[in-house]
Amino acid sequence: MRSIRYNKLTHPYPALYLALLILICCTTPAFSYTQTSEDTINPVLHGRYVTIHDTRLWVEMEGKGRPLFLLSGGPGSSHSYMHQFTSMRDKHLLVYMDGYGRGRSDTARTPSEYGISRDVEDMEGMRLALGFDQIDVLGHSYGGVLAQAYAIKYPSHVAHLILANTFFSAEMWQANDDNSNHEIECNYPEIWKELMALRKKGLISSDPVHQKLYGQVPYGFLYAYNPSKFEGEDNRTPSEKSIPHPHKFNSALYYQLVGADGDFVVGGDIGKMDFRKDLGQLKMPLLIYTGRYDRVAIPKFALQYKEYAPQASFMIFEKSGHNPQVEEPQKLFDLLDHFFKEHP
Repeated sequence: MRSIRYNKLTHPYPALYLALLILICCTTPAFSYTQTSEDTINPVLHGRYVTIHDTRLWVEMEGKGRPLFLLSGGPGSSHSYMHQFTSMRDKHLLVYMDGYGRGRSDTARTPSEYGISRDVEDMEGMRLALGFDQIDVLGHSYGGVLAQAYAIKYPSHVAHLILANTFFSAEMWQANDDNSNHEIECNYPEIWKELMALRKKGLISSDPVHQKLYGQVPYGFLYAYNPSKFEGEDNRTPSEKSIPHPHKFNSALYYQLVGADGDFVVGGDIGKMDFRKDLGQLKMPLLIYTGRYDRVAIPKFALQYKEYAPQASFMIFEKSGHNPQVEEPQKLFDLLDHFFKEHP
């Protein structure tokens, strides 16, 4: 096991430093983690690099209480938009992690290094490196896929699980594709016509020209109840804007996980995932929510979580799309507060 070297004078979490020393002395983790004196520490964000599996992963923490890991979507998005949950810091120690290839974390030499199982083991490595026993987990969109995979493999380390606007199987993700493309065909026929012409020439989702054209569909059209809430959006804090941010979104990672033509035909790791048989076996308190106007994690399938995880609490936000934390924040944060009070 590699040594973990912290500078006690500058470490922003001395309690975690002590807990980590105790963890090292008493256990032998299956992973290696290193934080060297050269690693970046940002005193404003309490952000730093932790090396896991010989890869530097960026993590930020704020707040107090039991740690709550906030897992971002994509796959390929940085953690930056998860700061929309910052109001929870009064009761939770919020942990924002950039997964491998995202945000300020290291980038793979080849996209084949990316995968759901790698994300799961990196998350477990981060938990151990930070010295936590049990954690709460909130996963949004693809982050919910990671949250489910992690909770199924490491259930004893998850105290509460929250799944937000997410997917339980490849079939559900394919329904996302089909619905999104139907909406584009009906509402943006001029873009659809050009897409079909490109595809007739043999281009697929991951081709840059195809990506650029597909990206002309406004985000708010597919993802929002009120698109105006997402116009000109930049979720980064002033502190974040002052720091290099290599990958707010990593499209190579995205197409590695969803498949080369993943906007039309799901493949890759996402094309093989299926949590349905395992969800009902989860013992930790479980909350699942979505938005009525979510055109990507569509309610028709989201409601099926009630069948596969009957033990869960379930909520649909009637005036939200894919991001209730933006469109109905007070109602969402009241729900989360009630969930944690009901299951201390």
